[in-house]
Amino acid sequence: MSRTSNDLTLCQRIADVLDIANPQDKAQQTRQLVAQYRSGLIQNAPPLNGSTLSPKDRPAREDLPVLVPPSQVKKRSITRGTKGRFALLHAIAHIELNAINLSLDIALRYGCVLGSDQANPLFPEAFLLDWLGVADDEAKHFLLLDERLTDLEGRYGDLPAHDGLWVSAIATKDDPLARLAVVPMVLEARGLDVTPLMIEKFAAVEDQKSIAALEIIYRDEIGHVDVGRRWFDELCSRDNLPFEDTWQELVKKYFRGAVKRPFNQPARSQAGMEPSYYEPLADWYEGLL
Repeated sequence: MSRTSNDLTLCQRIADVLDIANPQDKAQQTRQLVAQYRSGLIQNAPPLNGSTLSPKDRPAREDLPVLVPPSQVKKRSITRGTKGRFALLHAIAHIELNAINLSLDIALRYGCVLGSDQANPLFPEAFLLDWLGVADDEAKHFLLLDERLTDLEGRYGDLPAHDGLWVSAIATKDDPLARLAVVPMVLEARGLDVTPLMIEKFAAVEDQKSIAALEIIYRDEIGHVDVGRRWFDELCSRDNLPFEDTWQELVKKYFRGAVKRPFNQPARSQAGMEPSYYEPLADWYEGLL
């Protein structure tokens, strides 16, 4: 006898969505899951039989796009022609699809595990609610961009993409503090730095539909960085760790890249990431050059 969606606990539903390979279906099912949870149609309870679900290292995906090293992802100029705009929007759509998986993985991997006493969650329900909200936003972003790719007579998967985001996810899978330090507070924070520049490029060629999508993404991403920063600070507070120093050390250890200037200081500060977090780290990386 098969189970209906309403028979499944929240954590099991999250795991099921991570197992969806088709990107459009994954995005739509993410939005449905969050809507059902918020309306009380999905029960937030431990997994069936009292077991804890073990997240897979990688979520399901289709064969396309082909994954290649970052250096092999071609960059094209933004013009009134479609090729450059399609390439950039395709790259952003790939980031947003990864962001769906990352936020669902954070919710499942850390929000659905039990504490050391095997009775209480390691994180409160507010943690799950926050990260499901992020997942809902990321799914909305992907669907907006997917529609825009269709407008430009293509589809997601037409171009190669790189796997850098998930490399960071695997590296931090066993450490929620490290995951929060790298994913929202480095990778998503970098989006705050570069998205206004991308909006300018699309404005120069009068692509208002792409601008509208990117403006929605930009506003939402400020909130996502804030979610990550708040829970990072919460974990540090539990263990009496200094916020900025701990973040900097974790980024040095787990992030394969550099925290580079220029920074969008107003947007980062709006998300609670003041320069005392990232400026010393940028100095450190520059000192390695």
